Amino acid sequence: MRPVNLIPKEQRRGQHAPLRSGPLAYVLLGALVAVLAGVTVLVMTGNEISEREDEIATLEVEDAAARARAERLAPYTQFRALAEQRVATVASLADSRFDWERVMRELALILPSDAWLVSLTATATPSVSVGGGGGGGGSDLRAATPGPALELSGCADGQEAVAGFVTALKDIEGVTRVGVQSSELNDQAAGGAGGGGDDCRTRDFIAKFDLVVAFDAAPIPAIGTEEAPVAPPAEAEATETSSETTEEGG
Repeated sequence: MRPVNLIPKEQRRGQHAPLRSGPLAYVLLGALVAVLAGVTVLVMTGNEISEREDEIATLEVEDAAARARAERLAPYTQFRALAEQRVATVASLADSRFDWERVMRELALILPSDAWLVSLTATATPSVSVGGGGGGGGSDLRAATPGPALELSGCADGQEAVAGFVTALKDIEGVTRVGVQSSELNDQAAGGAGGGGDDCRTRDFIAKFDLVVAFDAAPIPAIGTEEAPVAPPAEAEATETSSETTEEGG
């Protein structure tokens, strides 16, 4: 037989009891969930804003500290820049200068005993003007040499001695070529009087030479910053040397 529940529906208990609350409970529950979600979002947003504000404040403090440190170190930065600029200037000047002292020292070492100088001019460029004129007529060869060069004028015991002196000049460090502007013997007969004026030829076998010693590999100073001539022309009387040569050759 099929059982029949004789209890009225409003008095029944359990899963078959009818709902008495209706849809209002679901509405309230949804509203509570929405409120809870909104509060959660507000709290999270507030926390994030607070964190960002704290981060901004920290960055501002660090920026202020960095600025203060940079201001304290600014003089050192300026000093370093000035030092680097001066080092670069000195290096540039050193590269553009020519070591005339070394050249003169080596010239004194290689100068043979059978040749002597009457005048010497050292210039960094052909445009440099030296009081007293050039090195004894070597202007044409000097004009063809753009860099540092020596202009030498003097005498030697014959043409072979002049050739030996030219060969010796090539032993100076940095010399690229030696040009002979002139090399002439005295036209007077043997035993005649010596040449007049500044002529160092006192005997017929003595040859007077004009040479240009070029240093083509040396850096050329920029226009407007040319070096002053280090070795101005030194007009030296060679009377004693000529007398000794005369005694030796006479």
